[in-house]
Amino acid sequence: MESTNQPFRKEATLMNQCALFQNLLPSFFSESKVKAVAEEQGYEDTARKFTVFQLLRYWTQAALEQWKGYRSGVDQASLSGLPTVHYSTFSGKAAEVPFAVFKTWFHQLLQSRGRAERRTLQIPQELLLIDSTTVTVGKTRLPWAPYHGERAGVKLHVAWDVTSGQPQHVEETTAVSHNGPLGEVLADPSYTLVQDRAYGKIERLDRYLEQKQGFVIRLKENVHLVTPRTLRQRNSENAPVKRDIICQLGTPACRFLKNGIVWWFLRMGTVMTSAW
Repeated sequence: MESTNQPFRKEATLMNQCALFQNLLPSFFSESKVKAVAEEQGYEDTARKFTVFQLLRYWTQAALEQWKGYRSGVDQASLSGLPTVHYSTFSGKAAEVPFAVFKTWFHQLLQSRGRAERRTLQIPQELLLIDSTTVTVGKTRLPWAPYHGERAGVKLHVAWDVTSGQPQHVEETTAVSHNGPLGEVLADPSYTLVQDRAYGKIERLDRYLEQKQGFVIRLKENVHLVTPRTLRQRNSENAPVKRDIICQLGTPACRFLKNGIVWWFLRMGTVMTSAW
């Protein structure tokens, strides 16, 4: 009997969580603030029933419950305490409101958590993980973003605050865009950046040092090391750090201008960190 009721209990718990989420949403964004953001982006909301604020509630609930589409989404919306509308109203409003409006809301939400104020305190720098994820669909759905063959796609570049466990900044590009330049857009001197080898261009690392931007970046295997000097002897074969040196990187045609510390990790490979 207990196993039979378990699915119903899970569904009831989810419904309670969804209702709680919708009750909390106005504490982050009032309807007047949402309307003001839309107007700043050049969108004038003339609807009376399904306003841009209601669309925001729908979108946040869709992300929370992972709605499969507009038609099924409106059926789930009523269970979460959202106003009932026809699915064509939902899809039409979604196509009408510019994407920049939602992006602005998202970044304002992150700032409202007080991260900017806490980063001004004299405390050790926190880690900011920077990476990207690619979302692909059929090429007819995003004809302006061709990817490979019959696929199209977009790429989300995310700066993730390790301490708070939430994104600090997000930028979107087409799926074929390279990660490296977006790494500089997402950089923040208040943090120590953690990035993969796609971001490790020598000129970019030089700029990070000039800007006092802390970083830890995985290096390519064929990187050229110049005048390496060992910092500490590593005697244990099982130690997580196999070797550490201070050196310059690159060939005479393209060389790292300042010294940086390079570590060899047992599992991660070669990693470089800033030093000044």
